Amino acid sequence: QVQLVESGGGMVQAGASLRLSCTVSGRTFSLYAMGWFRQAPGKEREFVASIDRFGTTADYADAVKGRFTISRDNAKSTMYLRMNTLKPEDTAVYYCAARPSPTMTSTGGPMVDEYPYWGQGTQVTVSS
Repeated sequence: QVQLVESGGGMVQAGASLRLSCTVSGRTFSLYAMGWFRQAPGKEREFVASIDRFGTTADYADAVKGRFTISRDNAKSTMYLRMNTLKPEDTAVYYCAARPSPTMTSTGGPMVDEYPYWGQGTQVTVSS
């Protein structure tokens, strides 16, 4: 069984930065493509970013492209999301997710249903 634990959320003002972390245990981290998703109140869970097994390829939602950076450290079994120039519309619960990947360069992709493993979420609140 794979366990995912997010950390690093908080309350910040617009324009600030945060770094989220997702630590994975239970299986070999490098076997999984990873993703970040978020869910605002009253909205569906949406894709933020995804990364391949070794951190060489990443995809981003248009809303965060140029402001957020996804990365991973396989030696620490941890994935990160660096969030710069935060906006009030970035306010949401942020979730990390993992999916087994047979290829080394395919990211996890944007589809919620394709990730079988999820963390509990961490709240990010951005005030104007």
